[in-house]
Amino acid sequence: MCGRYAFYSPQEAVARLFGVTSAAPLEPRYNICPTQFVPVVRTGAARVRELAMLYWGLVPFWAKEKSLGARMINARAETVAAKPAFRAAYRKRRCLVLADGYYEWRPSAQGKQPYFIRAADGQPLAMAGLWESWGTGEVLESCTIITTAALGSVAELHDRMPRILPATRHSEWLDPATELESLEAVLGAPVEVDLAFHPVSKRVNSPRNEGPELIAPIRD
Repeated sequence: MCGRYAFYSPQEAVARLFGVTSAAPLEPRYNICPTQFVPVVRTGAARVRELAMLYWGLVPFWAKEKSLGARMINARAETVAAKPAFRAAYRKRRCLVLADGYYEWRPSAQGKQPYFIRAADGQPLAMAGLWESWGTGEVLESCTIITTAALGSVAELHDRMPRILPATRHSEWLDPATELESLEAVLGAPVEVDLAFHPVSKRVNSPRNEGPELIAPIRD
């Protein structure tokens, strides 16, 4: 599962790593929550990569209410191709959800302890995602993060993790013309990023709290 994350990389890093630029600097955020607008990379109308701010919680095009999106923040890699809420977007509307790390909680004698999980080399993460348009008139564009079985030491914290894609897979994932067999291969390939994690303050539990202190290590 991925229900809370952070993204604070500078605009220059986003342009260099993902091939997109933003008209306005991206605001550093350390406690991104569902139903907020989040930065994603996708293929635009001119078949070039673009940076977009999408509502986190995918609202299927057939949904009667926007509120359905609050239950669609994640999509399981194992079933995403068949689930009615995701299968249309999976075929043609894929994106990269940008993060510098994400949070998971592990039970302890003192209650659930939050941990911040990041790339061991400190580089931003590209989480496989889907996006969708909903509504007529004022259209809402929304997204979801694809998850997979947790690997390595991260499995100590939670049995699921975001499907993180290496740079070598970005173009294939973003291309609307990529065949379903190739998409299955992308999601089924071994995760190629080394992750590290450390305990952080329980202040991250509240969506009202923000700031770099939320990712600072504390004693476990």
